[in-house]
Amino acid sequence: MIKKIKNILQLLKHVDLAQLDALSKKIDIPTLMAGMSKMSEEQLKGMAKMLTDGVKRRETPEINADFYAVEAKLSADDRNLQLKVRDFLEREIKPIVNKYWLHDEFPFEIIPKLAELNVCGYVYEGYGCAGGTSLMDGIIAAEFGRIDPSIATFLGVQSGLAMGSIYMCGSEEQKSEWLPKMQRLEKIGAFGLTEPEVGSGTAGGLTTTCRKTAEGWVLNGQKKWIGNSTFSDMTIIWARDVDDNQVKGFIVRKENPGFMVEKIKGKMALRIVQNGLITLTDCLVQEVDRLPLANSFKDTAKVLQMTRAGVAWMAVGCARGAYENALDYTLKRKQFGKPVASFQLIQNHLVEMLSNLTAMQTLVFRLSELQDEGKLKDEHASLAKVFCTMRTRDIVSRAREVMGGNGILLEYNVARFLADAEAIYSYEGTKEINSLIVGRSITGISAFV
Repeated sequence: MIKKIKNILQLLKHVDLAQLDALSKKIDIPTLMAGMSKMSEEQLKGMAKMLTDGVKRRETPEINADFYAVEAKLSADDRNLQLKVRDFLEREIKPIVNKYWLHDEFPFEIIPKLAELNVCGYVYEGYGCAGGTSLMDGIIAAEFGRIDPSIATFLGVQSGLAMGSIYMCGSEEQKSEWLPKMQRLEKIGAFGLTEPEVGSGTAGGLTTTCRKTAEGWVLNGQKKWIGNSTFSDMTIIWARDVDDNQVKGFIVRKENPGFMVEKIKGKMALRIVQNGLITLTDCLVQEVDRLPLANSFKDTAKVLQMTRAGVAWMAVGCARGAYENALDYTLKRKQFGKPVASFQLIQNHLVEMLSNLTAMQTLVFRLSELQDEGKLKDEHASLAKVFCTMRTRDIVSRAREVMGGNGILLEYNVARFLADAEAIYSYEGTKEINSLIVGRSITGISAFV
């Protein structure tokens, strides 16, 4: 008898509570149990076979956002570095970002830990830098974006815009003074190009001026949206020379007289990034701090071309983070007695998200290959920035949608991506400006004003 009861209980393991409730409304459960207790072992086995026949145990597959296995093309060393970065971000950054994002603050305690990761200035040769590939630099940017676009932006400003300006436009003395310390994150940099009244029109419309004097260069004007500037040790400032009307670059130290920074408050995106409004009032900069190879906006554009590719990778990371969190949620969240991932409309959203993400991944992978081959052009970087940031907006929107109301709560790790995608969409060249760069390339006609 005990053995039979065990067999009956084993059978009931295949029936969930909702099914039992429905069954109880149709038949008398006690009578059914009494009848089953009189069945032979063979009869019970037959019933078990009938209940389980054709029923396959659903095993949830591992979440895989690299659907076309582009990462399989990485070398073993690069793959190990990627996983090292991912592990660090999961352990050290992911647990704290919601708190700092909510309070509009920067987690300064992570800077020494980021330094130990040793990925700042990854693509540069010498000065303590790794001399790595643009492809791997992009992979790293995506990994940072996957966990938090704000921290990814901090690194992008430090490693790409600030260090890149010195590396590409600076003197040997400037490189030796700044790059090793910036690589170790002992010195923090910022990049001042955008102005309160000049964003897309920076190529020919900078209002910040520089003038050569016997004492050095005198800078006047304002810069806005300058990431890291509230705590940076120096800021790369781009200004128009009043004598020849050409754009020139300067290393402006935080202690320079006439240099003031005010934190921008009330942002809805990238809230961890400390953006500043810089005011330069007869700010004196010595000749030794002028970037000697920055003598026109074309030189500025070289830096932007390099970092624009990095922004495309960052957008991929942002989209991937939103997709992975949304997929995980839909597999765990139950409605009507089953996971919401089992509904057709939800699966359609997930597939749309994965389709866009996969297209983005393959695009930026090839983009960085072109960069490593020395074949990268402005229009290549611009197309990637346009496409990836547009598709990211779509992905984060769908990620929020499949999570319902919970999608707007920080604790579910999609709301941040939804907001931050808006900033990524706009900075490093708007969709419209980058589209015109590509349009000029494919038609031979410039549609710029």
